[in-house]
Amino acid sequence: MPNRFVVHNSKKLLASDIKNAIDNFEEYTDILGDAERNVIKIINLNDQKYTIKSFKIPNIVNQVAYRFFRKSKAERSYMYANNLLDLGIKTPFPIAYDTRATPFLFKKSFYVSELVECDLTYRELTTDFSIADHEDILRAFTRFTYELHKNGVNFLDHSPGNTLIKRKEDGYDFYLVDLNRMEFGEMNFETRIKNFARLTIHESMIRVMSNEYAKCTDEAESDVFRLMWQYTQEFQNRYHGKRKLKRKIFFWKKKYRD
Repeated sequence: MPNRFVVHNSKKLLASDIKNAIDNFEEYTDILGDAERNVIKIINLNDQKYTIKSFKIPNIVNQVAYRFFRKSKAERSYMYANNLLDLGIKTPFPIAYDTRATPFLFKKSFYVSELVECDLTYRELTTDFSIADHEDILRAFTRFTYELHKNGVNFLDHSPGNTLIKRKEDGYDFYLVDLNRMEFGEMNFETRIKNFARLTIHESMIRVMSNEYAKCTDEAESDVFRLMWQYTQEFQNRYHGKRKLKRKIFFWKKKYRD
């Protein structure tokens, strides 16, 4: 994959400004999130706020893979965002992506999208049970996930921080972010339920979601809950097992000591 800069057709007039912002990414100081792996910064162009996500340089094996065989995370994010919008699924509007490579190795990529100001993310539902409309949001989110599945969208990073939630008068809008890992196609029952595995450790939330998802399908609620809870526990066991191994291998790194 050579150097490539692609701008959405509706934003062609902003192309030079967007490219300049990407080229001067390091000069911007308004950082969104914890910036542990990839860095997201907020910029303002023509009184409109956008985010630029800078993906970290991959390891040497993936530098070869992304250079010759695979689409970059930025390009996939842009493609999948357009796919979602075509399906009527909300995500911050995709503006552009930019990739940087040498003749033999892939280096950097950037993804630009409109900034969505949200009321909360799914993550807050897992930490604050005093939210007045907690169960209403959780049930609406479950119906939203069912619509993803019905449209053949398997969001592989369906995790607490990757759904933005906006309240509105007649319900809620949900926006998917961090889009570079998705699959599109028919999903069987087990795959659909497994898609909930990363979302929460709380059995009470699993019970609400399994109840609501059963209402959306012809499946028995007991079967939905059993599988949803099983896949959740299996994911947690794998996750903590990997962290334990990393603490042993990378014992000098603070993030694995905490």
